Amino acid sequence: MDEADVIAAMREWIEKAVIGLNLCPFAKAVYVKNQVRYVVSRAPHLDGFLDDLDRELDFLAAADPDEVDTTLLIHPTLLPDFLDFNDFMQLAEAAVGEHGLDGVLQVASFHPQFQFDGTDPDDIGNFTNRAPFPTLHLLRETSIERAVAAFPEAETIYERNIETLQRLGIAGWRALWHKP
Repeated sequence: MDEADVIAAMREWIEKAVIGLNLCPFAKAVYVKNQVRYVVSRAPHLDGFLDDLDRELDFLAAADPDEVDTTLLIHPTLLPDFLDFNDFMQLAEAAVGEHGLDGVLQVASFHPQFQFDGTDPDDIGNFTNRAPFPTLHLLRETSIERAVAAFPEAETIYERNIETLQRLGIAGWRALWHKP
């Protein structure tokens, strides 16, 4: 896949799942204002991907939040195994601190095989964090704080997402991606 195809797949996922199923009630505002930065890494190894992460952490920290509020750092081929990706997240989170950005930025993770601890691989709840490609979502802490303050009972989002996906079921999830 070329970069445009990767970004198109991610945008479709955001539109149909993240916004369409309201899995993140905060996503629509930044999405419609084009404040989401998409970066497709072609790093051949983990060190290169960490270099890309370093650049994106610095970029997002310096960027005007009205122009770029969040970044999706996507790697379409590296880390296809979720457990390897999950281990890599320790390095990604450590990079935030190494850049002196604790309390400023945070990293969320999405992966095609995402699996919460203690769940079966095919548990529908895992699909809340399943994106087309391994993805590091760089978020501004201030944006999260504003969104949480504006959303009553933000701590219930996770439970609501699980309920939404349980109602949808695996067949419904697959139907989201069916192209007529």
